[in-house]
Amino acid sequence: MFRFLLVRLASAIPVLLVLSVATFAIIQAPPGDYSDYIRSQLINQGGASYEEAEAQAQAYRKEHGLDKPLAVQYANWMTGILTRGDFGHSLYYNKPVADVVGERLPRTLALALVCHILASVIGISFGIIAATRQYSWIDSLLSTVSFLGMTVPRFLMALIIVYVLVFHFNVSEINSFHSARYGGAPWSFDKFVDLVKHVWPVVAIATFGGLAYNMRVMRGNLLDTLNAQYVETARAKGLSEGAVVMRHAVPNALHPLIMYQGVVLPYMLTGEIETAIIFALPTVGPAIVGSMWVGDVYVTATFMLVLSATLILGNIIADMLLAALDPRVRLGGAHA
Repeated sequence: MFRFLLVRLASAIPVLLVLSVATFAIIQAPPGDYSDYIRSQLINQGGASYEEAEAQAQAYRKEHGLDKPLAVQYANWMTGILTRGDFGHSLYYNKPVADVVGERLPRTLALALVCHILASVIGISFGIIAATRQYSWIDSLLSTVSFLGMTVPRFLMALIIVYVLVFHFNVSEINSFHSARYGGAPWSFDKFVDLVKHVWPVVAIATFGGLAYNMRVMRGNLLDTLNAQYVETARAKGLSEGAVVMRHAVPNALHPLIMYQGVVLPYMLTGEIETAIIFALPTVGPAIVGSMWVGDVYVTATFMLVLSATLILGNIIADMLLAALDPRVRLGGAHA
């Protein structure tokens, strides 16, 4: 197992390197950089002339190395990461990129983890219920829920919820994790309840899509498994239907869902990011959009690199779970 893990980690390094190069190049592909944002700010808010603003913008570009070729900028950025753990300096937030990521990423990961747990538990349970009641009204209802969860865009659901909260329930504090009176207060049960009141739309929307996929896959796999010969044999031995389903059919129907764990965390992250942008929560999503808007390339590139690493880590975890369940996977990876 340890050798299998080493093989997977070694194969992930070049993939992550290629992703970092592609991400850095794509981010820098549009014309302009942060110096253009500086110039526009000086003209629009500072009242400077175009010549004065351009001179200051060019000086800023030279000071922060934005005038260097793209390959040199990438090499400097990657050298700082590998040698000093330095992801660069955020031009927009005026602080190290690591601090920006450290402030926002844990919140995003915590929300994504909650969404993943809820989506897995609820989705698998719904899939079992739908499969064991095939063609009933319950199966039809749950299948409709799954269809809506996989087809309705998450940003659209977020916009609808924002509209309802603001214009029908007069909710004003939707862009923060806590109400003003709990901002600096120590943790308590009331503060936790206040947190739930603020984040439930993000959790609900991100969970909805995940549970829809889990339910659909679990239902299809369990229906196939219930028709297998070993399940018929278990029934012939006199086992109750509940024992047949939970002890024999369900464990074997879970294999494709375990494979899905390789992409579920990035899927939940993107769901949280997409929804948090609409709600303007201080997580990864608004930071990515804001940094791309002003040309703060190191913040954007670092967040994309972290999300890429999360995708790779999720696939490694899925491989390890499959290897633990099926020795053929482990032996195949060891001889690869």
